[in-house]
Amino acid sequence: MISKDRTDNNMGNKNKFQKKQFSKGKFNRFEKPSKFSEFQKMASRAPENVEIKDINQDFFNKDVEVAGLIERIAQTGGPTIFTVSDGTATLALKGFVGQGQRAYPELLEGDTVKAVVTINEYNGELEGEIKKIIKLSEKEHKEYLEKIISLQKERAKVKEIPFLVKSQILDKLKQKMMKAAFEIRLAIIQNRPIIIRHHNDTDGYCAGYALEKAILPLIEKEHGSEKAGYEFFLRSPSQAPFYEIDDSIRDTATSLRNVAKFSNKLPLIIITDNGSTPEDLFGIKQGKVHGIEFIVIDHHFFDHDVITKEVLTHISPFLVEEDGSRFSAGMLCAELARLINNVSGLEVIPAIAGLADRIDIANPETIKEYVKLAEKEGYTKELLTNISKVIDFVSAKVRFMEVREYIGVIFGEPRNKQKELVGLMAPYIIGLEEKGLAIAKSNTKLEKIGKTNLQLLDIENTFPGFGFYPKPGKCVGLVHDDLQKTKGITNLITAGLMNTAITIRATDESNFSMHELISYLNKNTPNSFVEGGGHKNAGSITFLPNKQKEILDLMKKFIKER
Repeated sequence: MISKDRTDNNMGNKNKFQKKQFSKGKFNRFEKPSKFSEFQKMASRAPENVEIKDINQDFFNKDVEVAGLIERIAQTGGPTIFTVSDGTATLALKGFVGQGQRAYPELLEGDTVKAVVTINEYNGELEGEIKKIIKLSEKEHKEYLEKIISLQKERAKVKEIPFLVKSQILDKLKQKMMKAAFEIRLAIIQNRPIIIRHHNDTDGYCAGYALEKAILPLIEKEHGSEKAGYEFFLRSPSQAPFYEIDDSIRDTATSLRNVAKFSNKLPLIIITDNGSTPEDLFGIKQGKVHGIEFIVIDHHFFDHDVITKEVLTHISPFLVEEDGSRFSAGMLCAELARLINNVSGLEVIPAIAGLADRIDIANPETIKEYVKLAEKEGYTKELLTNISKVIDFVSAKVRFMEVREYIGVIFGEPRNKQKELVGLMAPYIIGLEEKGLAIAKSNTKLEKIGKTNLQLLDIENTFPGFGFYPKPGKCVGLVHDDLQKTKGITNLITAGLMNTAITIRATDESNFSMHELISYLNKNTPNSFVEGGGHKNAGSITFLPNKQKEILDLMKKFIKER
């Protein structure tokens, strides 16, 4: 981000490129020319016209001619900074007329210019000090703008590569993924910030981190700076299982502030492991009012698709007549990330996500293939499971924070720290889970409804309050799995009760449906204002606090009727 306190005008500025000489055969300004006439000839030579992508430290202290579109203008405490893109890359041009004074006030954002600049460096980033700059004519502007857009779209094109595993679901979603990868690459090239919103669990973190790992290097390359990754990218977890209006307003308000303060463009928001349901629609529409665009990658069920028409692209197994319980968001995003930017390290993420989200139950063959890929990278199934536990535990503690660097360590950057961290934390977390399971087991009630066993756990009045781990959904899952394992019960529904919510897990044999339950409750108790979602056999609902008993009675009736 451009500092308001910047006051240098490139006078007496020390930098890491100062001692670097030109490549062999080029004139060195520190050497005395052998003949004055030769010096005159070289000094009068017109500056080299270059594309921004070709500028590197070899050009230091050299005059070049560049052209481009002014993406933004920032006034610092010293020079005026014009961020210019020619379709191949982005370069900051520095104009200085006085401390904090606006240079070239006739130039505005959206203008196209030609400039002669001296390439130098500030805080480790290459920039051009303006010697001469002119605004293109209206005709030249139109022609050059078309050229830039054409170059940007060409650069954003996605190279087709095979998926990590063979899958009918992936094959059906391929074109949607290609579209999403193109739009994300184009947003980076056009200097639009990217915000990733993901669910605050292991699958959500896997989805968000896979995209982050692919996107950040492209942003840094586009701007020639690692710092650009902090200005043009944000990954933020969402506590609710949908893109709630609170998150939408926060994202919009922050983005509008950055537009006003730093001349940033409005962002592209990617919602993953959330985003597909009617509950997401309001938040998405709110952002669109201000000009924000969205992409959704999700695997949760929806009755009616109300999202696709509102976003650039929508990726979900349900859109291609497949079941979202067979592919998690983390698995989908890892495959999408490879289309965006095929960097190393993405091969392990689908296995972590799939095991964490229990995709091995509905789609065991695909998970086996992903685990094999992870094993080739030195990850055992036990290690993958322990990494998942650490992510889940950390997500409960950091809540809404981004903690980019910390999450990077958990995912293996670097591997030695990952091994040490997971080795330290996994036994502790396993101990907490054992304690949580023991508490849950001693406080559950089991009753028979027809052929189905209903296991009830009063979470609200059993577990300690804020900050307790395992989280309610995890506790329900633990006690649900334990009863099947220890008692051999296969026809089972487990419900974790809270004052305004119920979290549910069910087996296939129970003939349960989360989505049909929600419809049933809304029909029979409309004044409870039931909302919720999830998969067929797993999900949660919310309702008014004074309606818990009525909701529970109706849920039992629903189970009995099935």
